[in-house]
Amino acid sequence: MSWIDSLLLGIVQGLTEFLPVSSSAHLKITKYFLDLPEHSHSVLLDLSCHLGTLVALLYFLRKDISSLLKNTREWLFYFLALIPLIPCYFLLKPLRDLASQSSFLGPCLMITGLILLAGQSLRMPRSKVRGKSAKIQDVLMIGALQSAALIPGISRSAATISCARFLGWSSQEAVRFSFLLSIPTVIGGNMLELLKASSSLNSVSISSLGIAFATSLLTGLFLVKKALGYLEKGNIKPFAWYCLSIGVLTTLYFTL
Repeated sequence: MSWIDSLLLGIVQGLTEFLPVSSSAHLKITKYFLDLPEHSHSVLLDLSCHLGTLVALLYFLRKDISSLLKNTREWLFYFLALIPLIPCYFLLKPLRDLASQSSFLGPCLMITGLILLAGQSLRMPRSKVRGKSAKIQDVLMIGALQSAALIPGISRSAATISCARFLGWSSQEAVRFSFLLSIPTVIGGNMLELLKASSSLNSVSISSLGIAFATSLLTGLFLVKKALGYLEKGNIKPFAWYCLSIGVLTTLYFTL
């Protein structure tokens, strides 16, 4: 693995992490064309890329995080949204392993596109007066749909933002909740993957990991404000057509 490979993967991660297009799928496609095999070294490289964009998001949302931690009622909603993810992580493992094959990335990206189209146009009828119990139901549903993103190619932010908008949340509420929810989700997921790949820590190139981390961090810092600002305006349809298009192309490439 060359430093150029790490550089390119870091850039791809930084460009796609804050958009509802599945950064994991884009990393897998990039690694395929770079002829990088999927093994424990590759997992560690992915983790370095995700850690870089996580740090970028933590920095950008630092004021939101500080405010959230002071409000027990609010951060409990994020805790509730994480509950469906725990059993799904283990129950969906056979499906995750199957969908990790290159031939499944295209169809999963197309599913992401359809989820985004649904989030753009569908709204559940809601009463104007909504209490705490309704908010609890909402966050559990958002958390349940987030679990679908355990399948490579299905975007976590596409699933959570689309679900929240379907439930009647404003674009601003949906985007902020989605990205704040991603912080514990990414931390927990990366810790589990790191435990599985820890046996390869001594044999992997630290410089490769460092380059991937630094590149994704810098690219993420440059784009996170622009990405969240655009998403909060409410127009997610362009990302739907992008996912559908690249999904079709990826499917044709890997099946023909």
